[in-house]
Amino acid sequence: MIAVAALTAKAQTLSSPDGTLTMRFKVDDNGRPTYNLSMDGKTVVADSHLGFQLVRENANKAADFEYKSFADKQKIEQVADMMTGFKVTAVTTSSCDETWAPVWGEESEIRNHYNEMLVDLSQPMNERNIRIRFRLFDDGLGFRYEFPSQKKLTYFVIEEEKSQFAMTADHMAWWIAGDYDTQEYEWQTSRLSQIPELMSKAVTPNSSQTPAGESVVQTSLQMKTDDGLYINLHEAACVNFPTMHLEYDKASKTFVSHLTPDAQGCKGRVQTPYDTPWRTVIVGRNGKDILASRITLNLNEPCKIEDTSWIKPTKYVGVWWEMITGKSSWAYTDDLFSVKLGETDYSKTNPNGRHGANTKHVKDYIDFAARNGFDAVLVEGWNEGWEDWFGHQKDYVFDFVSPYPDFDVKQISEYAASKGVKMIMHHETSSSTQNYERHLDKAYDFMKKWGYDAVKSGYVGDIIPYGEHHYSQTLNNHYLYCVKKAAEHHIMVNAHEATRPTGLCRTYPNLIGNESARGTEYESFGGNPVDHTTILPFTRQIGGPMDYTPGIFEMDCSKLCPENNSKVRSTLARQLGLYLVMYSPLQMAADVIENYMAYEDAFQFIKDVPCDWQRSVYLEAEPGDYVTIARKDKHSENWFVGSSVDENGHTSTFRLEFLTPGKEYEATIYADGKNASWDKNPQSYTITKRKVTSKSVLRIKSASGGGFAISLRQL
Repeated sequence: MIAVAALTAKAQTLSSPDGTLTMRFKVDDNGRPTYNLSMDGKTVVADSHLGFQLVRENANKAADFEYKSFADKQKIEQVADMMTGFKVTAVTTSSCDETWAPVWGEESEIRNHYNEMLVDLSQPMNERNIRIRFRLFDDGLGFRYEFPSQKKLTYFVIEEEKSQFAMTADHMAWWIAGDYDTQEYEWQTSRLSQIPELMSKAVTPNSSQTPAGESVVQTSLQMKTDDGLYINLHEAACVNFPTMHLEYDKASKTFVSHLTPDAQGCKGRVQTPYDTPWRTVIVGRNGKDILASRITLNLNEPCKIEDTSWIKPTKYVGVWWEMITGKSSWAYTDDLFSVKLGETDYSKTNPNGRHGANTKHVKDYIDFAARNGFDAVLVEGWNEGWEDWFGHQKDYVFDFVSPYPDFDVKQISEYAASKGVKMIMHHETSSSTQNYERHLDKAYDFMKKWGYDAVKSGYVGDIIPYGEHHYSQTLNNHYLYCVKKAAEHHIMVNAHEATRPTGLCRTYPNLIGNESARGTEYESFGGNPVDHTTILPFTRQIGGPMDYTPGIFEMDCSKLCPENNSKVRSTLARQLGLYLVMYSPLQMAADVIENYMAYEDAFQFIKDVPCDWQRSVYLEAEPGDYVTIARKDKHSENWFVGSSVDENGHTSTFRLEFLTPGKEYEATIYADGKNASWDKNPQSYTITKRKVTSKSVLRIKSASGGGFAISLRQL
């Protein structure tokens, strides 16, 4: 349905398909585009302005120029205003109700149901035009700006986007500090008004990349109102554009978009016609509604890869945790002074004796994967250059095709193939993106030659060229370039330290994983907060799956490396529950082989749990407290349930009404033991079996920092 609304001075109104949400749009007396959003008659977003401030803009020329005079400067800055002086020239409404099938996901089918309003705006004083497209779903709003082709606006540079999100009160919020280069922060829980005073403790002490201003936070931002509404602010389909932060103004209770600059300080270089990413407001009556929303995926374009048969959800093990904890090393030798990049004969250097990526050790992991039904083995530290990968030479340290002397690529490849196991390549770029792009085709060809169908890429450290940022337009283009290039080679990508996801995995499903937040590795670096995995589903995972790497069974890191005093802040039972709570089509059993052999009965759940789903049901969810999720296997009638709770513990009571009526199931319940706790007794767990149906009710008590996992096998 398409309709053109009559243009009046009154606000244009758009309702969601079920009438729950209402969005109103108007141009105010100053010509400022303005919207608001309400749910069940309650205001969610108060009147908020939209627009841009442009700089160094000269109609059809993108080059820099100098102001000839102060008057000239004022004139140009006035022309650069795309926030005021607008008039509505047309309003078009339409609707969509379709169902699409993701290549992999939390369900096998996703409904895309919304009503749309497209507002055409003109700015007579500058002879410019812009469109704002709103899509209103039953669970939230998405809007974007569209710049059509026009004579007075072809090339331009953005000083700042001025999208506002005006809140109605001092909500509770779960947030991390704004940063142009990392999301690897501890989540803060506070009132919105407390953000400025808490910012100093929320950032890394030596961070030089934190945006100016004391109130800039990152998306996805989760909030809860005092009267029980849940609000989430994020973005979708961030393509050829900087990543968005949010700057909070305490006086007006309003967030304003804050884009990541490039090395020259520009916040977006645009050539019309051009569409920006979507800005999203997800709204729910409870926490479960936020987790169930598919707005982020629905606002992305359909899959652009014709043949997706080679894209496979993957469960893997790897030579990783032992290096993270310090038991093994990435580098072949500790003798940095003997290594001259591009000239070193590694056969003449002295190995350090701790190098993890050696042929014999990797074969042990291949045997373990084959014996226990895992799809693949990841190996880090296999290639030359780790001795100085984070040093002054890192701009050309890796070529991604040169293995260390003790890593026999051919032998390992043939051995893995004989066992029916795939290998996952590791590419640490050390954030030298131009170097990586120069080597990309050669590196991907090398992977395919030796049977590697997936790569874990890393972007640790400051971006080279220096001055660029991990979340700038330039770097977002780089990440997508790598994903597209990988698709040409039929390679899946798991990008770590890259930009935060915005649902692009729908369009390019070979983007099978991302990190982009504090993962399990931080448990070895002092530990994640106990409530960490009860917040991530509401924040980081709104944009897409996370390669969180769960499954740690030995919580005392000193058992692997005596110098490491860190403790994993989790019970063993919660580590099992994370395979459901922290959704990903790429799941790792992250611990070392010997720790799984010591707890084979609990390890059975990791062997059984799939990583591709037919349906997901959110049983209970409260940010920072607890999350419990049930998922149905995509390829059988079996269900799995997982839960993670905070330091206060929690008792979960839920019906199994998601099971097929009339069918009986065997439930295997992996729960915290009677005296379990993350800090004093993390490895206390129980395993019980019982027969259940859709009428059954389960009541399970989780310990401090605990959780549980359940497999439900249809009989």
